[in-house]
Amino acid sequence: MAALKTMNRMYEVCFTAARQAAGLKTSRLIQHRSFRISSAKLQQPFDSSLEKPQFPGASAEFVDNLEFIQPNVISGIPIYRVMDRQGNIINPSQDPQLPKETVLNYYQKMTLLNTMDRILYESQRQGRISFYMTNYGEEGTHIGSASALDPNDLVFGQYREAGVLMYRGFPLDLFMAQCYANADDLGKGRQMPVHYGSKDLNFVTISSPLATQIPQAVGAAYAFKRQNMNRAVICYFGEGAASEGDAHAGFNFSATLECPLIFFCRNNGYAISTPTNEQYRGDGIAARGPGYGMLSIRVDGNDVFAVYNATKEARRRAVAENQPFLIEAMTYRIGHHSTSDDSSAYRSVDEVNYWDKQDHPISRLRHYMTARGWWSEDDERSWRKQSRKTVMEAFEKAEKRLKPNPELLFTDVYDEMIPTLNKQKESMWRHVQQYKEHYPVDLYEK
Repeated sequence: MAALKTMNRMYEVCFTAARQAAGLKTSRLIQHRSFRISSAKLQQPFDSSLEKPQFPGASAEFVDNLEFIQPNVISGIPIYRVMDRQGNIINPSQDPQLPKETVLNYYQKMTLLNTMDRILYESQRQGRISFYMTNYGEEGTHIGSASALDPNDLVFGQYREAGVLMYRGFPLDLFMAQCYANADDLGKGRQMPVHYGSKDLNFVTISSPLATQIPQAVGAAYAFKRQNMNRAVICYFGEGAASEGDAHAGFNFSATLECPLIFFCRNNGYAISTPTNEQYRGDGIAARGPGYGMLSIRVDGNDVFAVYNATKEARRRAVAENQPFLIEAMTYRIGHHSTSDDSSAYRSVDEVNYWDKQDHPISRLRHYMTARGWWSEDDERSWRKQSRKTVMEAFEKAEKRLKPNPELLFTDVYDEMIPTLNKQKESMWRHVQQYKEHYPVDLYEK
């Protein structure tokens, strides 16, 4: 009996302590941040006498006429821009008033990316690397969005966001090392070219399967919210990836879980060879946002200032209010989809030339700088020469480096090598020794 009383007292003490701990934890959470109340209306007490909808799944009124909702209820979501094609500010109130040094950095990063693309594209054509994807025409979406983020914000890219990583400080040597899969590659030569990643720069490694990064980004953003970290997540994807089921899952989860997340869609006109008029029938990607309960905006992706303004405001509100935002950046993919593609099979040269010569994000920003006396022809010649020299130095260095040690094929999966992997490694070396004329092991690190 005494033992039973002792157990009851212990239970009461533990229960009281648990309640106090839970109360303290709740109090701390409230002190840290008042989470945004769900925008969905709470279900009101049911009153059968009222002739109004009581369905919990929608907020609406009854009507007595049969009418289907048209797919385009408005003429089209407008495209926000700050500069016209000649680099003139349209509305002074929208000018971000960035200092000269920042604008020059924008321009130099965009043109450096362009130079790196040209050299690595030719490198693939010469058989030096196996694959490449250029960023021609989309440089403004990269630099404008990257500059509006906090360095601690987490980036999930698709495969055409090298400029975001470059803006964050990823060096040319590591870009080259990844594409050449040499011993300096952070991924140890295990990924195909352009699948960059950097833990230090909060850039999640690119993966080839389309749209898998979208639900992953939602999970990361939800974790940030739960941990009250004042960090946001940005997730890049193309309009083609928005047709994947992962996009639907990601959009819906982010809205219902109220995550600090920016969905950044690069609508560049083509999903490989599929044009937008075969990709969707609605008003682009931004029009999908309201259906998921997300705030959305469509911007001119060739206007780096418009992209900056939209991303900066979306980032501020995503963190402050714990809600996702959808940005659709309208741009154009000037280059082929990849080195495996020939875009002349599905679009005209005149179409590509228009975007390359008349509505390019780099030339638009250059017009803006020239009008303010910040950039001249001499500056242009000097910078182009310098940037090419810098890229070529990194290129030559990468070609001379050894490949990673072949034994790295078996590491980073288990903390300690398991017997099965040891057998596979031994089998590999036996094979290499037997056919050593086909395996130049002297090109690999020991």
